[in-house]
Parts: sequence; structure tokens; C-alpha cells
Amino acid sequence: MMPSHAIAGEETGGDPEHLTQTARHQAQVDPLAALRAPGDPPWDVYLTGTVFLDIVFTGLDTAPVRGTESWARGMGSSPGGVANMAAALARLGLRTSLAAAFGDDHYGEYCWDALARGEGIDLTPSRTVPGWHSPVTVSMAYEGERTMISHGHEPPPEEPAPDCPPPARAAVASLTPGRRAPWIAQAARKGTRIFADVGWDDTGAWDLAGLADLEHCEAFLPNAEEAMRYTGSTCPKAAAHALAEHVPVAVVTLGAEGAYAVDRRTGETAEVPAIAVEALDPTGAGDVFVAGFVTGTLAGWPLADRLALAGLTAALSVQEFGGSLSAPGWSEIGAWWRRVQSLDTQNPAALRRYAFLAPLIPTHLDRPWPLRRAVPTIGFGRNA
Repeated sequence: MMPSHAIAGEETGGDPEHLTQTARHQAQVDPLAALRAPGDPPWDVYLTGTVFLDIVFTGLDTAPVRGTESWARGMGSSPGGVANMAAALARLGLRTSLAAAFGDDHYGEYCWDALARGEGIDLTPSRTVPGWHSPVTVSMAYEGERTMISHGHEPPPEEPAPDCPPPARAAVASLTPGRRAPWIAQAARKGTRIFADVGWDDTGAWDLAGLADLEHCEAFLPNAEEAMRYTGSTCPKAAAHALAEHVPVAVVTLGAEGAYAVDRRTGETAEVPAIAVEALDPTGAGDVFVAGFVTGTLAGWPLADRLALAGLTAALSVQEFGGSLSAPGWSEIGAWWRRVQSLDTQNPAALRRYAFLAPLIPTHLDRPWPLRRAVPTIGFGRNA
């Protein structure tokens, strides 16, 4: 998806109706249309974090070998880091607001432009930092795996998140062991529903009490290894039940086996198997899963349907290269749905699992599946 070439850093934010015209055009669907009412928060989801420029090399047959030069058959560039999550949310039709610091180099301008103009994401809480170089990640995808090298300078001392996060239905946070993020409590006090994931605990402590902001969260979505380490469980499902004692909804992703979730408030549990696909690049799949779950939750869907959408969007994303580039929208979901319905060998029970999507899928699109996105790059002129 080639972003428009507006001047990066130009004022673009503040008006959700203006910005979300772009997002709705790309998403084709507003999953919250039936729920919207006067007086609602202007944004569906708020998030904050670091934006990287991702440069992805594709078409590598094997991992690079020391002392040799490898040529990749393809290359793409796109905003990465927290931008993966922001793009995934926007493409599913949610009005998304992002607070991040952007460098004033060409990389930062490109990322700002791609997110604000290309994806319709509100960057009003974001800022451009003079003299700060954009963080960069180079990712090499091969054999369904990836190897990444990142570079970045220390971010500016000011927090990219504003003291008062904008009103939003939900926020997505990445919890850091042993450290609180004040904006999470501030947002929760305003009624924002917090959805959280967590990264690998490099300290090795795996102390659940160290995730202090978990007390403000609506849902916690770790992977199986993280969940078991934090709870001391030997089974991912047991870990999900243990986590549900600390957060209303616990979701544990099980990789190729799907996902399992527990809702403490209702006593409901759900398990949805993964969709079998040929994985080209797993970059950003976890972010896309969270975006799908947030979308289904805000739409008021049953727990199993939320898991199903999350798993489907993640499965579609790993069939494409890159992070934010691979996040699917409703046109991709619709193309997949029409494709699987056309297969005589498809299990009818499996089809019924995703029948809840039928009312949302655009009927006026006739596009092949799987879809291959155009891959943007940096350096072409405005009239290219």
C-alpha cells in the first residue's frame, strides 16, 4: 500500500472524522458502527511507544553466512515498532490515536507520512524531535523465520505519552517488569479499557507482582511461554486460569495450536485452533492478534469469536512480509472468506466457526486470494 506523499510532519491531527475517512476507506468496514453514539470518545484506541523504520529483506533461501555476501530478491520498508499495532488497528476500522517521538530525518518524515496519510492514524499526541535519528530495524526473512538487527540512539528524555492521554474506548499497552507507566492508570481512571501484552523478561525474575499496571487492565495477552513462566504453570491453559485471578480476561496464544482464553467475570472459557497457512514472515503477528482481539471486544462479540478474528488476522499477516505492511484489512479477510467457502474439501464445521464475519465482509470487492501488497520504499519523487 503506497502512502501518499504529503509533507511529513505537516499538521494532520485533531479531527477524528477527517482522519478516519482515510481509515474507513482502507478498512472498508466500521465494526463499531452499530455502537457509535453522540458523546462517545473521539478515538477507539490509543497507544504509545517507539516507531522504528523497518527495512525487510525477502527472498533469502537461507540465513546469511559469515564472511559472504547474500543477495535478497526483494526489499520493503515501512514503519515498525508500535506502528505495527497502530496500522493493524486502523486497517480493521478502529479510530486510532498514537503518541510517539519521530526523528526529524527522512526516515522519521516517511514514517509520519505513512501513518498519518497512508493509514489515517491520529498523530496529534506525537511530536517531531529535532536532531534525533529514527531507530531502524533491518529484518531478514527466510524459511518462515526472521533475523533482526536494530540501531537507535537514546530517545529524548521527555516521555512520548502525554500527561493526559486522549479519551478513548480502549488503549493497548506493553507492560514492563518492575516499572509503572503513569499514563495507564490515568487512562483507566477515565474509563478506557486497557489491553496489555508483555515482552521477554530479561531479568529472569518472571515476577507477576512486578507487572504493577496489570491491576488497571481489562485483558492480558501473553504467549504460552511467558504465561507459564509468570505463573509457574506447566500447562498454558492452567496458566491462563492462574492469570485470570489477576486480570478479568486472560488470553494465552499457543502458536500453531491457536489460543485459549478465560473470562473471570462470566466464567467463560474459549479455545480456537490456529488456521494452517504457509508462514513467510512472523514479524508483527502478535500485534495483529491483539488488534483483532481488541476489535472483537469493543464490538461486543462472544469470547470465542474474538479469539477467532484475532487468530485469523494473525494467520493472514504471516503470509506477507513485514510488520505494518502485513496487517490485513477487511478486503483481505473477505478474500480469504470467499476463497475457503469455494473449496469442496473445506470442513463445514470449521466454516461455521467464522460465519459471524459474514455480515461485516464487503460484498462489492472481487479480489484474488492470497493477496500480495505493493511494497513501498523510500526515495521516489512525488510524481513517481
